[in-house]
This record gives sequence, C-alpha cells and structure tokens, in this order.
Amino acid sequence: TMGRLEGKIILLSAAAQGIGRAAAIAFAKEGAKVIATDINESKLQELGQYPGIQIRVLDVTKKEQIENLAKEIEKIDVLCNIAGFVHHGTILECEEQDWDFTMNLNVRSILPSSDVSTLLQMLKQKSGNIINMSSVASSIKGVVNRCVYSTSKAAVIGLTKAVAADFIEQGIRCNCICPGTVDTPSLQERIEARPNPEQALKDFLARQKTGRMATAEEVAHLFVYLASDESAYVTGNELIIDGGWSL
Repeated sequence: TMGRLEGKIILLSAAAQGIGRAAAIAFAKEGAKVIATDINESKLQELGQYPGIQIRVLDVTKKEQIENLAKEIEKIDVLCNIAGFVHHGTILECEEQDWDFTMNLNVRSILPSSDVSTLLQMLKQKSGNIINMSSVASSIKGVVNRCVYSTSKAAVIGLTKAVAADFIEQGIRCNCICPGTVDTPSLQERIEARPNPEQALKDFLARQKTGRMATAEEVAHLFVYLASDESAYVTGNELIIDGGWSL
C-alpha cells in the first residue's frame, strides 16, 4: 500500500530525540524522504538505521548552515521547525541572556529557515507546507514558571498565522502544533534539574487531567496529518494536543 506521505521530501530540525525523532520515524514509515537534522550528531546517528531517513548535523541558530543545506536540497515539500528550549522561571527569574537565547532558538531560528532559503524555494515551486512547534504554554494558556518560554511560543503562533496569511495564494500553508506536557528526554532532563525531582514529577503529573502525559508518538501522528494532503485545507491554525490541559 502507498504511504500517506509517499514521494514527499520533509526537512525537520531537532530530530535526534523526543518529538522530532518520533516525527522523523513516522514520516519515513509513511513513505516520505526525510532529511533529519540536529545539533547532536551522536544521537542523530541512531536515525540512520531507518530506511528513508538521511541525517545532517545542523545548528538552526546559524543562518549560513541553513542556507548551505537549502542549496543542497533540490525540493522541499514540508519544513518542520521543532528545535526549542524550555526556560524555567517567572519574569523576575529571567535574565537578559535567557530571554535572548530563548527567543533566538524558539522564534528567530524559524525565520532564516522558513523565510529566506526554504520559503523562496517553496514560492518557486508554488507549493509548500510549514509546520512549526508551539505549545499550549503560549497565548493559549498561562502556565507558572514558563514566562519567556510561553512568550516565545505565543510568538510562534503569531508568526505561523502571518506566514499563512501572506503566502496562501502562492500555494503555501503554515500551521503549528501546540502540545501539553510530553514525556520526552527533554522533560526528563528538566525534572532531574529541579532541586526535588520527585516533587517535580508529581507536579507535572498533577496538571494532567487524563492522569498521564502525551507520548512523542502521539504528537508525531499530528505531524503526519499536517504533512499529508489530508490536511490540504488546513492553514494558519494552532492544533492543540494536550489531553484537555487547556480546558
């Protein structure tokens, strides 16, 4: 049988672990040709075993690295901007460098990749699909100790809608995915970094009305839907997958 993404070329960032890794594998299983990028080379290597996945080491905050990669790829059907960082704290615990680093990685890194090289390519081919990673912690819901993170993820929603509105007539669509708490290596690291990891885990679970966190694979199903032609009429939207957390 044909996969849902047969023949599509998909470029994604932060593919070495967590949601990015699950999405890369799900895309490949559905017949896409996947270019999986990450800054972490050793973790990225593990993806090489999956048929249909090529790996490239890439730092999304380095504009010239993105432009060089875009020059090598003759066509991109779907661009997934997944790279991100979660800062813990209120506005009072956010130093200037925390703010700059977060906005740079979570928002600004999308700009060179989608607006300069890749977007120009999509405009030339008169078709394209951009999927950005936002969060429920954004303009959707106020979450404690997530000040700069939520600000950056609200900006991603704004950017998504702006790109969707600007290029809708040129055959380009742009959406973002807004997960709640997802059980990933990044979350485990954040729990371990708290002064009391056991309490931190309890706090994360207490927020989940379903009694559990999402799996990275569940979020990957949403990526597959948005990357496929099944969602051809969906653009400029924030798709929430949070187990009812934002209710």
